[in-house]
Amino acid sequence: MPLLFSYGILQQPNVQLSTFGRLLDGRADTLPAYEPGLVRIEDPGIVAASGRTHHANASFTGRVESGVNGTVFDLTDAELAAADDYERRASYARVLATLASGEQAWVYVHTAAPQAAP
Repeated sequence: MPLLFSYGILQQPNVQLSTFGRLLDGRADTLPAYEPGLVRIEDPGIVAASGRTHHANASFTGRVESGVNGTVFDLTDAELAAADDYERRASYARVLATLASGEQAWVYVHTAAPQAAP
C-alpha cells in the first residue's frame, strides 16, 4: 500500500469522504527539510468543498532544522489515483519524500511559488 503524507486539506474529514469515500486512518509525522507556506485556491469548487481560500503548501529548503507537521496515511492504489486527481486541480505535483519516522511517502507540493505564511 502506498503511503501519503498530508499537511493540509486531505486531513479534513469532509475532503476525505468526498475524495476517497471513507475516513482515513493516519498517524502524525513530519516532513523534514521543508517549510510551510500558503497557496491561493483558484477553483471555486475547491473553495466551496473545503471552506478555505488558501491551500497549505510545503516548499523544499534542504535545511535539516525545517519541517512540516502532518499526517501519514495508508492508501490503496485507487485512492492514490483519486488523490492525484484532486490535487492536480490545484496545480500540485506528487513527490516521494523520506519522513522524520524514516518512512517514504508521497507528498503533494504546489508547482508554482507559494505565498508566505501569515
